Amino acid sequence: MWAAYGERMPTLDDNACRPLTAREFAKIRQLAYDTSGLDLRAGKESLVSARLGKHIRQRGCRSFDEYYRQVVEDSTGEALIALIDALTTNHTSFFREPAHFDFLRKTFLPEWKNRGGVDIWSAACSSGEEPYSLAMCILEEWGSVAPGKVRILATDISTRVLAAAERGIYPAERFACLSAAQLHRYWLRGERDWAGCYRAKKEIRALVEFRRLNLLEPVGQIGRFPLVFCRNVMIYFDKPTQQQVVERLAGCLEPGGYLLTGHAENLTGIEHGLRYVQPAVYRKAPAEGGQKGRS
Repeated sequence: MWAAYGERMPTLDDNACRPLTAREFAKIRQLAYDTSGLDLRAGKESLVSARLGKHIRQRGCRSFDEYYRQVVEDSTGEALIALIDALTTNHTSFFREPAHFDFLRKTFLPEWKNRGGVDIWSAACSSGEEPYSLAMCILEEWGSVAPGKVRILATDISTRVLAAAERGIYPAERFACLSAAQLHRYWLRGERDWAGCYRAKKEIRALVEFRRLNLLEPVGQIGRFPLVFCRNVMIYFDKPTQQQVVERLAGCLEPGGYLLTGHAENLTGIEHGLRYVQPAVYRKAPAEGGQKGRS
């Protein structure tokens, strides 16, 4: 974008290192909290300035106020999604927090093997390592009965990380925790332009459905699940928001279903009606007569 007569239009590039003012930070903090539950505590000003500064310049805005106005006036919601995207850290890995996958193999899968169908929700799935880890684990335990029986719903607020997750392509260094047998069975090695990368085979991609979802919005329409993974996202929320999110997650559990949280998180001080099973594992009371499979 250029000014009249060839003069350069001033942009935030002229002052790339300028931190947000207290007023600007307060506006972003409130917007992020109201729309996504993200709690940008005091002390995050420099981080927010760095992440949004680049984003603002890329949009060609001449001021923070212009950028903020674009975000709140965008009826598509895409500008807001991009803002939240810029503020969140999407760090994850395959088989992160291995104790949960031990629980999956030793407790959950044997308990629910005779179900007609098993739906699992990977909430805040980030770039997809968690749902693909679930798919590999289930295929290793249940083999040929898994396809058609298991559906893993993977959701996240970020359209950017969901797009990467759906592609299912990752650099080789991400696979350090996988055995050679797992890598050979479930992943295709890239060649030429894709050398140094691996792509998920159809066998595991077929078990996973990716969908955008904001945990602060109503989630009842997605159904009920015997297992919900929601790990390492509530650390970004304050207690009232954690309470709201946990209530919604618990409401999506089937009787006897399990909620798995991050080991750095706990539900202390949150009313949820779930029974503590082991660190970062909680269970909803089973229904009388046991569980029934989905049709």
